[in-house]
This record gives sequence, C-alpha cells and structure tokens, in this order.
Amino acid sequence: MLDIEKFAKVAHDHQVPLIVDNTFATPINCNPIKWGADIVIHSTTKYMDGHAMALGGCIVDSGNFDWSAYPDKFPGLCTSDESYHGIIYTEKFGKAAYLTKATTQLMRDLGSMQSPQNAFLLNVGLETLSLRMERHCFNAQKVAEYLEAHEKVAWVNYPGLKSNRYYANALKYMPDGTCGVISFGLKGGREAAAKMMDCLELAAIVTHVADARTSVLHPASHTHRQMNDEQLKEAGVAPDLIRLSVGIEHVDDIIADLEQALSKIQ
Repeated sequence: MLDIEKFAKVAHDHQVPLIVDNTFATPINCNPIKWGADIVIHSTTKYMDGHAMALGGCIVDSGNFDWSAYPDKFPGLCTSDESYHGIIYTEKFGKAAYLTKATTQLMRDLGSMQSPQNAFLLNVGLETLSLRMERHCFNAQKVAEYLEAHEKVAWVNYPGLKSNRYYANALKYMPDGTCGVISFGLKGGREAAAKMMDCLELAAIVTHVADARTSVLHPASHTHRQMNDEQLKEAGVAPDLIRLSVGIEHVDDIIADLEQALSKIQ
C-alpha cells in the first residue's frame, strides 16, 4: 500500500505529477488528492460498478499540477495541437488542461468513451457504493482475521490486520476501511490451493475482482497455469497465492464456505 504523502513529495521534487490508482479503496475509503496526489484513476468495472456488467474507467484531475512550469517535459499540453487549430491546452484551459486534452484529442483518437447503456449501469452501481463498501470492508476484516488464525493458512495479506506491514498506512489513509480484497496462501502450497478452489461452493471462481459477490482466483492453476513455480516467483506471483474478493453476502456464509473447503485439505 502506497505511502501517498511520501511519494507525492518525491514526485513533485522531480517535477512530475503523482497519479494514483484508487480502484480498490474507492472514493469512499480514500482521498489521494488530500494527501498530494495530482490525478486519481479508477477502473469503474470493479467496486464503482458493483455487478461486473459494464467496462469502464474514470480520471479525476485535481487541477493542482502546474504543467506549464515544465513545458519541455509535457509538450503535449504546452505546445500547439495542430489537430485542434493550434490550441495550447495549458494556455487555453488552465487547470483543466489535462482533462480537456483527454476528453477531446485523446478520446477522439482512441475512442475511450462509454456507451450510454454502460454509463447507465455504472450510475446504478454508484447509488449503493457507500453502503456496499461498508459491507465489503466489514466482511473482509472478519474473513482476514479468520484466515490468519487458521492452522492450515501459511500467510495472509490484508492491510486491516495489525500484523500487516501496511497497517500504519491503512490507519492514516483509510481509517474507515480499506477494501474487500485479501490474498493468502496455504501451508500445503500450490496443490493445496488448487484443491481448495475446487471445494468452494459459495465463492465464484472468476478472473474478475471487486464486485458484489465473493470471487476467488488461484493464479497458479488459472491465469498463470502455464508457468512453473520458479517462473511464478519471477513474475511476483507466489505459487500458493489465493486472491479472495470478499463480497456482500453474510459473513457467516462466506466463512462457512472457506471452512468446509479448508477441512478437505490435508
């Protein structure tokens, strides 16, 4: 978990903006701009959408970074855009220069615009975002504590746990909760993790993450199954790693599903 304030200072000392991906925390739990971030991005397909029905993303520009102070570094914003009648974005739009370029020239050239139906689905999801995040965080905290205490679990990575190396940052930047995504590993390693996946009943085995249902993925036997253990480690993926995206079902049901699956692991 990034120490936003620290990295904002480093970025600004080097005359570059700090861009933070706030997808998992969402605006409900974290405000990176408050801590010095210049731009915040989200994959709205995750918690903001809430139901995994619509692809999308968003950019939130604080307007605080002075692009014109470093014209050699940012010519796309500080020199003439001949495709738009020679406009210089920083001169014409001031603090809105970055977003204006993104929503005119770049959107025009790359086509990064949601369809009306997808935008409608996203707006429906946003209506319940604060309620859902409260439930995601409550459930994930309980599940993380359960896993940390389980004899068959080798390790758990969740910033809400006091034992986690990011716990202090979590308290500073997200005092009301972090997110619903947990990673953990089993003492039985890769084979045990794959077997546990096959034994789950409530959790959906999917590549997607961070929506209303509890979702789980074991990369070593799914998305990265072509790799051996050494290759996985080189890619930064532990062979026993299980990514658990805790949903908004009743927490007792989620833990019961994990318990019955773990009970079948030797």
